[in-house]
Amino acid sequence: MKKVLLTGGNGFFCTRFSKYYKDKYNIFSLSRKELDVTKEEDVFESLRKIKPDYVIHAAAIAVTDFCNEHPEVAHKINVDGAVNVAKACKEVGAKMIFISSEQVFNGNLESGPYDEEHKAVPNTVYGENKLEAEGLLKNILDELWILRFTWLFGLPERGLNINSNIMWNTVSSILKGEKIKGPVNEYRGMTYVQQVIEEFDKIFEIPYGTYNLGSKNDLNRFEVVKLILKEMGLEHRIEEILEKDEEKYAQNKRDIRLNTDKIIASGLNFTTTEEGITQCLKDYKLYNK
Repeated sequence: MKKVLLTGGNGFFCTRFSKYYKDKYNIFSLSRKELDVTKEEDVFESLRKIKPDYVIHAAAIAVTDFCNEHPEVAHKINVDGAVNVAKACKEVGAKMIFISSEQVFNGNLESGPYDEEHKAVPNTVYGENKLEAEGLLKNILDELWILRFTWLFGLPERGLNINSNIMWNTVSSILKGEKIKGPVNEYRGMTYVQQVIEEFDKIFEIPYGTYNLGSKNDLNRFEVVKLILKEMGLEHRIEEILEKDEEKYAQNKRDIRLNTDKIIASGLNFTTTEEGITQCLKDYKLYNK
C-alpha cells in the first residue's frame, strides 16, 4: 500500500481525502500541530521517518485579508514552508503535489478562462505567494505536480472541516435569515469538492507539470447563488433572499476562471459548476425540484 503524506491535514480538502482513500492508501495526515512546515528540520525528520511515496502539500494560509495584513507570516508559511517540503521530498525520493490556486490570476485585467501557459498577474499576497512557490518548487523537484484549484464547494460533514464556499455560505445565510449580496461582476470556477476527491488519485498517473483543476463555469456569482436557491426549491423566495451587487468589481470585472482542458485531456472528469451544484444538493438531500 502506497504511503501518502498530507500537510495541512485538518483542512477542507485533506480531511475528505483521508476519509475517501483510507482503505486504498496508507495515509499520514499531519495538522499544523503535528508538522509545522516552517520548521525545516521538523519537515525533514517527518519525511525521513514516514518515507512517503507521495506528499500532497496543502498546508497554507489562504485567507486573503490575513495574508495582506501579515505578509511576512504568509510568506513564511506559503512559500518557505513549501520549499522545505519540496527539499525533504527530494531527499527521500517522494513525489510532490503542490496545491496552488486560481488566485495567481487575480490581478489579470483581461478576461478568463486562463490556461496553464497564460501569464499570471497576482495582486494579493496569497496569490503572489502561490506563484512564487510554484517557480521555486520547479527548480527543486522534477517529480512535481502543481495543481491550481478552482474554488471548492461543499457542505459540512461530521468530523470533517468546512471552509467558506459558495454552497455553505448560501445555505448558512438562509438558515440565519441573512440577505445574500451576489456580485454580478465576479466570475470564477467553482467545483464540488467530492468530484475533486473522487478523481484525485488519477493525478498520480499523469505526467508531471502544472494543471488547472476543476469545473468550467460561465455564470457570475449572483447567477450561481440564484441557481442554488432554485435547485433547493426556493425560487419563490429569491427576491427576498438574494440581492444583486452591481458595485463590487464594477470598475474592474473579476474573472479568474480557469481553462481546465489540459487536465480533462489527461483523464480527469469534472462536470460544469451547474451540474456540480445539483449533485451536491442531491447528495445532501437538499435538492427540491
